[in-house]
Amino acid sequence: MSFWHAVAILAAALAAGAINAIVGSGTLLTFPTLVALGYPPVLANVSNTVGLVPGSAAAVWSYRRELAGQGGRLAQLCPITTVGALAGGTLLLTLPAGTFRVIVVPLIVGACLLVAVQPQLTAALARRPGRTGARGVAMAGGVAATGVYGGYFGAGQGVLLIGVLATMSGEADLQRVIAAKNVLAWTANAVAAVLFLTVHHVDGWVAGLIAAGSITGGLIGGRFGRRMSAPVLRAVVVAVGVFAVVRLLT
Repeated sequence: MSFWHAVAILAAALAAGAINAIVGSGTLLTFPTLVALGYPPVLANVSNTVGLVPGSAAAVWSYRRELAGQGGRLAQLCPITTVGALAGGTLLLTLPAGTFRVIVVPLIVGACLLVAVQPQLTAALARRPGRTGARGVAMAGGVAATGVYGGYFGAGQGVLLIGVLATMSGEADLQRVIAAKNVLAWTANAVAAVLFLTVHHVDGWVAGLIAAGSITGGLIGGRFGRRMSAPVLRAVVVAVGVFAVVRLLT
């Protein structure tokens, strides 16, 4: 690895960590960078996943205040994410590359629409308390699906999680939704990383550089993201989702 290759990876990881702390989709920066530098796609994916785990943990730490009172919900959703991530990681090692990209574009578009209309949709659902159980089942299913995708590739997982949680959890505060998203995204990354470290070769230098950059980026992104108003956050989520779709289609 040359000096400038290391600088490029570190810079991409820094930006990815900051984006992941607020919205997600940082993989859309690190993964293409690794592929452009000549790393095989699967090796790039697994090394990137392992490297982003510490950055995801930094994002969780940055939003720790917004996690207050969410322990019960996350205790139910983290095991669901774990199972999904194990399934997704296994699929990565067995299916042809790019299989999920056909599916994820409409998913991200749908998630962006959910985030855009979340205040109105949440208010409408709140007027139907009898459907709380159905929303809980839908949220669990959505979290399981994003866990599978997170274990497989992960680009856009944060946008999908925000769309699911903001709509189905009944949580009106978008900052608290992002805090919960960070925990679930970290869970998926960590589970997939353990799987990859167990059964696949991981480039230690790449993973280390991504870890260093994403930790710094996660702390910076959390600091600024927590100061954003709900409308600004919603606009950022939608913008990143559109960027993700464009990147996946090109």
